[in-house]
This record gives sequence, structure tokens and C-alpha cells, in this order.
Amino acid sequence: MHNHFALWLPAKRTAFALGKNSHTHPRPNEIVVRNRVVAVNPVDRLMPAIGDFVFPWLEYPVVPGSDVAGEVVEVGSSVTRFRVGERVLGHALGAEKGRNASSEGAFQQFTVLLEHMTAPIPASLSFEEAAVLPLGLSTAACGLFQSDFLALRHPQLRLGPTDETVVVWGGSTSVGSNAIQLARAAGYDVVATASVHNFDYVMSLGARAAVDYRSPDAIEQLASLMQGRRVAGMLAIGAGSAAACVEIAAACKGRRFIAMASPPVSFDEVPLGKGRMRTLLPLMARVLGGTASVRLRARRLGISTRMIWGGALWQNEVGPMIYRDFLPAALAEGRFVAAPEPCVVGEGLEQIPVALDRHLKGVSASKLVVRL
Repeated sequence: MHNHFALWLPAKRTAFALGKNSHTHPRPNEIVVRNRVVAVNPVDRLMPAIGDFVFPWLEYPVVPGSDVAGEVVEVGSSVTRFRVGERVLGHALGAEKGRNASSEGAFQQFTVLLEHMTAPIPASLSFEEAAVLPLGLSTAACGLFQSDFLALRHPQLRLGPTDETVVVWGGSTSVGSNAIQLARAAGYDVVATASVHNFDYVMSLGARAAVDYRSPDAIEQLASLMQGRRVAGMLAIGAGSAAACVEIAAACKGRRFIAMASPPVSFDEVPLGKGRMRTLLPLMARVLGGTASVRLRARRLGISTRMIWGGALWQNEVGPMIYRDFLPAALAEGRFVAAPEPCVVGEGLEQIPVALDRHLKGVSASKLVVRL
């Protein structure tokens, strides 16, 4: 195959640039996908300004992006699950430590995916719907199922309920939408926070109850919902969520562990060029201070906290458990919903920066996707 187009970050602290990338053939445990739709995530819009801080191992130039839906065009010699022409979704790992290959980023026409981080798309799902899943699904799965996090029992299509509850702060986010469904599929009761206008949405995904995170008594409401039940752990999604979850956990019985999916502050205001350090250093001080404050408060109360890395599952049992064992049948039988809903921004790689700018303005119970 010939070279193809990709959206690059040419160097540290530079803007995205469209360019060519050479075609890479798959290794034994890999497949190559012709991307039809990609989705954007908060981390993607931060890559130009602070990518070298969040991903210090990156070797530039780099092709970012995590969420892919497309068609298989090549399979590695050890791959038996997929065939050429099959529609798949996958978690692209180009920015992950231990991978870091431009061929593995999502923001290009062809992407190399690991077989065990890929799942078939059933006929009932469009490419647009499938593309919303990978990073949000992976992040939720890391927090819920990795042995060093909540270590919940694994999801199955038909599994009896437990008497434990998972609290998801940020239920209408991409991570939260997947966390609710995964926890329910593992047999756990779920309570979640969301905006009032998203209550029906999070409850349709399986939450027993929803609380307005903006309410001044949100913590008290959630603690009340936990009365008489054991907590299996908590996922904290969004700035300020970890501190709130600490206070809820303090009033609960059970496994008092908070898996954190978000830093305590936003880095969106960090510029690429002039004034970068003047903006970044105070934010870093707030991150360190906020994180230390939450952890100190949690430790005093006997509560464990840990920050999720959404790509970690490619190196442990959770990756194949989700993408091989659970998701294919769950999607095919309609027992797992591709959520949140996709919102198509445009068509072509050049529309990805447009989508990222739009993402900065805020999205609610939806995920921005770009057709290629």
C-alpha cells in the first residue's frame, strides 16, 4: 500500500499539521484498519500544549488519537479473530509508553491496532456510534477492574447481582457512560451524578439513581443513597470530583477506594508559545497542591485514592477481557450501548482541530467524531 495522510504533531508545543505517513504492515498480533471515523477526547486537545509533560516518553513527530472505527485491511500472522473487510473498533495506542509508534495513532487514514484491543462492530452499529467507545471504555475498565484499582468482578452477559454499589461521579461523561454500564454488567448497583437534564440518560444506562452534581447538598444526597448498602468503590470524573468522593466515602461502609479519572484543574488555558510557563507553573502548583490535599484528607479517613491511566489495560488482563471476551457479544446482543451519542463535526483529517476547538467549548452526553 502507498503512503497515506495523517494529522501530526511535528514537535513539542507545536500546532497540528497535515502530512504523509508511510504504510506499516502488521506484526503477528496486530491488524491494520482503514479508519472511517475517529473520535476526539480531552487529552487530544491538550497534546500540543502539554503533551511533552503528560507523555514525557513521546518521540516527535507523533500522530495522536485513541478512538478508531473502520475496516480491517491487513491481519498479522497470529490473528484469527478478524478477517479483511470486517468492521471493527479499537483503542489506538500510538501515545502509550512501550508503543509510541506513528503507525498506531488514530488521527490518520490507516492505523495499526493490537488484536486484543480491538472488537468487531455489529451490524446494528454505525462507524460513528462505534467510534465513541474506545478510550472512555478503556479508562472506565481500568478503574473498575484492574487489580490495583477497584478490582471488581468482571462483567458478563448474564450475571447475578451483588449487594454492593459503585458510585460514579460524572455519569454523563464518556468515561462515566461506560463505567455505569460496565459496573451493571458486573452485577453492581450504581448511583451517579449528572446535570439534571441528563438524569434520564444516566438512568437509561443502568444507574439506580442520579444526583445533580451542582447541588449544594450533592454529597449528602449521595451518602443518603448509600445508607444500608456497601460501597464497592468510586470513580471520580471531572475537576473537583475526587474531593467530593472522599467526603462521600467517609460516610460509607465497604471498599473505600476512589479511582480518579481527572486532574483537579484544567490545562486548557496553557498557550503553545509565549506565556506558556507563566501559565503552566501556577497550574502545576495547583495540581500538586490539590492532589496532595485530597490524598492527605483521604489517608486520614482510611480511604485509598489512585489516578487512572486509560491506556494501561493493553499490558494486563483487562484489555483482552474487555475487547475479546465481553464487548463483542455485549454489543451484538444489545446489552451494552455505544455511549454517549456521537456528534459528527465534519469530514477529513483537517476537521479534527475544528472538533477539538468545539470540544473546548463543552459537550454534554455526547462525543465529537470526525468522518474520514
